[in-house]
Amino acid sequence: MLDDKVNILLVDDQPGKLLTYQTILADVGENLLSANNATEALELLLKHDVAVVLIDVYMPDIDGFQLAAMIRNHPRFEKTALIFISAILLTDVDRLRGYEMGAVDYVPVPVIPEVLRAKVKVFVELFRKTRQLEQLNRDLEARVAERTAELGASTFQLRQSERLRSLALAAGQMGSWEWSIARGSVTWDQGQCEIFGVDPHTFVPTLESVRPLIIAEDFELLMRAFRRVSKDANTFQTEFRVRRPTGEVRWCAGTAAAIFGEGGKLIWLSGVTTDITERKRTEERQILLAEEVDHRARNVVAVVQSIMRLTRAESIDEYIGALDGRIGALSNAHRLLASSRWEGADLTRLVEEEFAPYRANGNERVSTSGPVILLPPATAQTIALALHELATNAAKYGALSNEPGHVELTWRIDTGKLEIFWIESGGPKISAPTRRGYGSRAIVAGIERQLGGVVNFDWRATGLRCTLSVPHDGNLESLKRSPLDGNQIDGVAAPVLTDPDDKRVLLVEDEPLVSMMLADMLSAFGHKVDGPYSRFSDAVTAAKSNNLQAGILDVNLGGEKTYAVANILTDRKIPFAFVTGYGPDTIVSAFAHAPVLQKPIEAAKLHALLQQIVR
Repeated sequence: MLDDKVNILLVDDQPGKLLTYQTILADVGENLLSANNATEALELLLKHDVAVVLIDVYMPDIDGFQLAAMIRNHPRFEKTALIFISAILLTDVDRLRGYEMGAVDYVPVPVIPEVLRAKVKVFVELFRKTRQLEQLNRDLEARVAERTAELGASTFQLRQSERLRSLALAAGQMGSWEWSIARGSVTWDQGQCEIFGVDPHTFVPTLESVRPLIIAEDFELLMRAFRRVSKDANTFQTEFRVRRPTGEVRWCAGTAAAIFGEGGKLIWLSGVTTDITERKRTEERQILLAEEVDHRARNVVAVVQSIMRLTRAESIDEYIGALDGRIGALSNAHRLLASSRWEGADLTRLVEEEFAPYRANGNERVSTSGPVILLPPATAQTIALALHELATNAAKYGALSNEPGHVELTWRIDTGKLEIFWIESGGPKISAPTRRGYGSRAIVAGIERQLGGVVNFDWRATGLRCTLSVPHDGNLESLKRSPLDGNQIDGVAAPVLTDPDDKRVLLVEDEPLVSMMLADMLSAFGHKVDGPYSRFSDAVTAAKSNNLQAGILDVNLGGEKTYAVANILTDRKIPFAFVTGYGPDTIVSAFAHAPVLQKPIEAAKLHALLQQIVR
């Protein structure tokens, strides 16, 4: 009937705005169709004749301008009225672009209901008049030409072909296809061929030729979705992967609609394919980023936990002061790294911030000099803590404990090494300590075990002289290990285990403070420690030959997974547990049975685990 209601399509990614437009246009008395994105809009256009399309300019993925271009590229929609709605003030350039895309009008937000209704009514009536003329033309043609079955069949095929024309983007992000069940023929447009990576001039799409281009399990999903199509549920949408002839894998989203003939028999299937590979890759990057942020946060908490457990003091105030200083040094290093997006920390800024308290009121207690050097994250954190421990020791016992005292701090790059020289003078007389405290242990563990460097303490009566030397090649790759003896602990060689009853717990951990804490925990629980080992090769050697009763393995050791160490322990029937800053679900399936302790480590959980696995 010529007086039937016509369709108005509303396209906006915000449900609230769609509801507003529906309320405003309810009095127009026409059918209102709604779409949340470009794909839904194209689906509705394929299924319905539309008089007016109201398009939001700014939408994610495909904006209003791109959608308008896609609609205008289809011959069927060349004269469909397009009205842009924008909540942002459009420039003249934007307006010109919109008119080039085929817009007939703009409506700014907030929308004035009377204005919007008036504009829509004009184009609805124009569409209705056009449809009336088309009907008159059809009636005239019907009177001139005698209808035949052949003409009816060809008209039906023509109308269906028109509905299934390609709406693909120029870059091949979308493609369309049609499948005539009755004739057994499949047709692909240019965009569909580009997505699948085939030559549109030579490739003949059939079930047999398409099957190898779709990942096997995804092909089965598509076939199951196809088998569920019925007259009452004649559309379906799913995601699948395409493997191009070059071997490249692309993610796609497919939408299909079915047409049924008399007796409910499926006669036609058509659809649109969208390449969503970039979206999938973005999602994967976001997941990896979230996991890395979680891992980094857990590692930082584990380091802070280690500082808290290893710090010793004679009073609460002294403990709090030592803790504040050490955590402050760690925080400064992290702040400098964060400002450079974790690409590196400026050594000069690191030094200046650590020694700022000793330069108050113009009193230069510390003099510094050296070239501009960018330290990679692991090196920056370790050196920041080492300098803090040297400064703390000097403030308690050395050159910074009295007024005349002075510290000279210099650094240089020499044949692939960063050398830092600490020289105290003018302070009270000192002597070499009889045992290593937390500070010297932390410095040696970080510089030598973690960074593969060398520490030299020269306890002169006139003041401490300390040299720190770490690998540095100028390209932020200073984490390469030097050929040190991996069986050294705090500079003292580990004992050779010859007594078969003298079994130990293998400790593999590359974070020096965390390894010190774990070693202390294990000793407190009555276990002897083999390690800690911070290098992969040393851990493998120890796992193969040492007398072990159990193993505690950090999963990620300097960028290498410790699964090879776990395999050796498994072959030797030695129980072990993993330690990780990532989630337990990141452990490979081959070791899914192994216990996992997440950083920060709780002493009670570690103790309970050892009681469970140690024989």
